[in-house]
Amino acid sequence: MVKQFKDYFSKQADNYANYRPHYPEALFEYLATQVTECKAAWDCATGNGQVALGLTSYFQKIYATDASEKQISYAFHHDKIKYSVAVAEKVGLANKSIDLITVAEAVHWFNLEQFYQEVQRISKPGGIIAIWGYWYFHLLREEEHLKQMLRDFLTTVFDQFGAEEIKLLIQKYQTIPFPFAELKTPLFTMECQWNMEEFLGYLNSVSAVQKMISVQSHEPMLEFSKRLVKAWGDPERKILFQWPLHMRVGRIN
Repeated sequence: MVKQFKDYFSKQADNYANYRPHYPEALFEYLATQVTECKAAWDCATGNGQVALGLTSYFQKIYATDASEKQISYAFHHDKIKYSVAVAEKVGLANKSIDLITVAEAVHWFNLEQFYQEVQRISKPGGIIAIWGYWYFHLLREEEHLKQMLRDFLTTVFDQFGAEEIKLLIQKYQTIPFPFAELKTPLFTMECQWNMEEFLGYLNSVSAVQKMISVQSHEPMLEFSKRLVKAWGDPERKILFQWPLHMRVGRIN
């Protein structure tokens, strides 16, 4: 039985599309060097198509699926990308047709046993699967006071309103089964420079923050925003955020 899809992201799909940081080009270049052919890739749980778009520079065709129709409606358009609504555990792709399978910031939501069966079914022999996610961000040393405030807030929010599955991401995906010939991967880091409004836009794309708002209304976010103004200073000031990617890559037998 396919695991029931928990739609944590449709409500904030517009924020997700506008304010999520972008993955580095070096990540997509690396993935392209690991496959035998660059004919077809499947980006599972594509969201707004950010990874799918990054793969267009290297692959002839990208099949991008997501269980959320609303997320797909906000996705980036490109001639090489074919979007469809489908759960991770049952996707309508042909047997042994895919060179690369990617899952960014989403595998913790899946029924892994069923998803891996689907991976084995659609992958070409020797195909590659790459899963990754990111958790806490890093700030420059001079922003230490701000970093601690933001981390304290997010820790409190996730402790109270975060889904149980998030723990797998916090553990950097090291505790999930990964039945593939695992490859050693370089360290990749996302970077984004945001002013205060842009950071708050990102924060509102986080599922646990949305859950908090649905339970407690906007009052906690308004209170946090007041404290953030004091810590941030000039709201137009750009601050560099960095997220190390927690990644596992394997060859599919």
